[in-house]
Amino acid sequence: MPNLLTDGQLSWIGRADPPVTETVTRREIRKYSLASQQLLPKYLNGDEAPPMFHSHYFDRLVTLDELEPDGHLPEPLCPPMPLHRVMAGGREIEYFKPIRPGDVLTGVRSLVDIYEKEGKSGQLIFIVIEVRVTNQQGEPVVVERYTRIFH
Repeated sequence: MPNLLTDGQLSWIGRADPPVTETVTRREIRKYSLASQQLLPKYLNGDEAPPMFHSHYFDRLVTLDELEPDGHLPEPLCPPMPLHRVMAGGREIEYFKPIRPGDVLTGVRSLVDIYEKEGKSGQLIFIVIEVRVTNQQGEPVVVERYTRIFH
């Protein structure tokens, strides 16, 4: 199997977006609860954010014409790839503290790995993005890793 990844592409590992800081509101929690059908009173009242609330909280806001042809957000942490079709490859989330209204959360997205494998239909390239979320005291709240697969 020939290597598709170059040293230049691998040198992107460790790159990070600038930190994004947002203050959580009770209304945002309530809206997310309704939209995701997580109907426990603590979520509907906005007292605590449901699981996955953080998952797109730190994404850049873009217009529809800025989305990729497949509907994904452009990924500035990913170098140009020789394979162009992309699919989701899974998500791992570790929760440390509940998210509550008034929390000031800071999220940092970074590229933590790029590797390739041989699949049934040919070569695949995997990129792993990590999102680390801390609160106003600098305490970890959530760490999420998700994978995108180029095929």
